[in-house]
Amino acid sequence: MLGKITPDLQQNLFKTRLTELINMEHPLVKLAHEISWEKMEQEFAKLFSEQGRPSVAIRKIAGMLLLKEMFKESDETVVERWIENAYWQYFTGETFFQTEKPFDPSNFVHFRKRIGEGGLEFLLGQSVSLHPRAKTEDEVQIDTTVQEKNIAFPTDAKLAKKVIDSCVKIAEKEGVAQRQSYKRVSKQLLRDAYFGHHPRRQKKAKMAKKKLRTIGKRVLRELERKLPPTILKDYEEVFRTYLKALTQERNTKDKIYSLHEPQVACIAKGKSGKNYEFGTKVAVVRGRKTGIISSIKRFSGNPHDSKTLEESLAQSERVRKLAGGTRPKKVSADRGFRGVKAVEGTEVLLPTKKEKTRYGQQVARSRFRARAAIEPCISHLKRNHSLGLNFLKGVAGDINNALLAAIGYNLKMRFNQIKQQITLWLEIVLRIFLCKYNFQNAKLAF
Repeated sequence: MLGKITPDLQQNLFKTRLTELINMEHPLVKLAHEISWEKMEQEFAKLFSEQGRPSVAIRKIAGMLLLKEMFKESDETVVERWIENAYWQYFTGETFFQTEKPFDPSNFVHFRKRIGEGGLEFLLGQSVSLHPRAKTEDEVQIDTTVQEKNIAFPTDAKLAKKVIDSCVKIAEKEGVAQRQSYKRVSKQLLRDAYFGHHPRRQKKAKMAKKKLRTIGKRVLRELERKLPPTILKDYEEVFRTYLKALTQERNTKDKIYSLHEPQVACIAKGKSGKNYEFGTKVAVVRGRKTGIISSIKRFSGNPHDSKTLEESLAQSERVRKLAGGTRPKKVSADRGFRGVKAVEGTEVLLPTKKEKTRYGQQVARSRFRARAAIEPCISHLKRNHSLGLNFLKGVAGDINNALLAAIGYNLKMRFNQIKQQITLWLEIVLRIFLCKYNFQNAKLAF
């Protein structure tokens, strides 16, 4: 059942109203007034049943999710900071200052699962609607990046050791008596496998890695023999992943880099400081003039950049329509997107030397110089929001984390714009005051 915040209009002797504590001209207060909370509640109300225990109010949990993404907090720290920050409490619809936790941080997990990708696209559309020019902008920019997953650097020896440990845990859980657990042996073999590139250790490390794989296959076969058929069915997919991790070679396609995140891919983006990144490919669509993100789409594997255009522009169209806008007419991209000239009526513009007139060459040059602005935008998404390292689990976690980073980026842009407007207004008032003061002093001196 959907829970609601009931505004308390009566004065409380033991509590302080937030309006008496905070500055009502603060950018976060103004941003709270611009967001359509009623529309958000109507959209998400259909996801809740009409019976049962009341849930956390939509404005409270959705507002804290937005704050979490704006200021790059974790599920736990955003709840802790909410107790200390009166502006955050006002943003989430509270009337009086609260001194206790609003809910358990695990509720964020359930809320993200409940609203899904469609609900997060709705929130992205609401963040775009705060920037009126962004939803009808004709030209957008697109580029791809890697959303890294929070996994250990993968090596064959590490994966084999994890397979052995996981098989031992399954055997203990299901009551299977093993011939040997190999706990001490596998631990020493993993140490022996370190620094295999050194000439003196090369042979020993190679033999240790081979032995770890042999032990992993032995333990896996033993489990498959001894587990009852009814229980074995539940572990078929898991054992298939384990076997692939133990048998894969250097040139194997769709390799396993993490046992608990098998969808992770190894992607090379040509960076001098980091040759390979382990995660998922993400395509970012950004307005050329406004700089607002209207689409951020996650792709499985490592597809060619040109294959990401259709789905990214379709998501951009959906998000902009939720904000009352239209589909972009042009998209400027780098040469990594070559091979596609148009996608469902949207023209794809690539750097070219085929412009006939000098004016056309200047226009093309300025366009693709402006396209480079998407690079710092991606950098902000990674450093100041949650795109840099994804802690959410599974494919759904990859999708949700990317969309939440874009929502936080758009909201922070609007937050900074409001802050600049307030600063400009104060500067104008101060200048008027100083002009009047100087004029009066000049009259007295005269």
